[in-house]
Amino acid sequence: MATPVETWFNPAMRKNSFSHAVLLLSLAALAGCKSTSDLDVVSGFDAARYLGTWYEAVRYPHRFEKGLSSVSAEYSRHADGTIKVVNRGFDDAKHEWKSIEGVAKPKGDPTRGWLKVSFFKPFYASYKIIHLNADYTQAIVTGPTYGYFWILVRDPSLPEAELDKLIRLAEKAGFDPARMQIVDQSKNET
Repeated sequence: MATPVETWFNPAMRKNSFSHAVLLLSLAALAGCKSTSDLDVVSGFDAARYLGTWYEAVRYPHRFEKGLSSVSAEYSRHADGTIKVVNRGFDDAKHEWKSIEGVAKPKGDPTRGWLKVSFFKPFYASYKIIHLNADYTQAIVTGPTYGYFWILVRDPSLPEAELDKLIRLAEKAGFDPARMQIVDQSKNET
């Protein structure tokens, strides 16, 4: 059976996504992480301003991103109003770019920073934006549990002082800095 990383980046394997989605959901359930239901999402969210490219500055390590650097997410609008999501990362061991396409849509009120995202239809996962600065250049995102965490930025070469500020905000929200992994963005820096 393929690993979640292989499934995540291999379109041919996504065709048999049901068994892989069940596997991923089972792994998430087994992780037993505390729900993020106590975390508020941002209000006054404008999905149109969120579109474009975001770079991972920090993340919790996960099997589906293992060995990947220079990870980014490109958000654009589908004709039906849903959001196209293309995640891309560089596989350091294979020296090649990998990507996967998914879809996102609001979870309830579209003016709240809470989306549901699917890379394995019909299964969706919670995507909660718990911090977003006023100019939409820095975001802190989590999933359904505290086991999922990302700091996303518009500039892949974020100054260290800004990154430290975001890490402190995440720590106040209950995320463990000891688990955080700085993401090498050297292939995306210009």
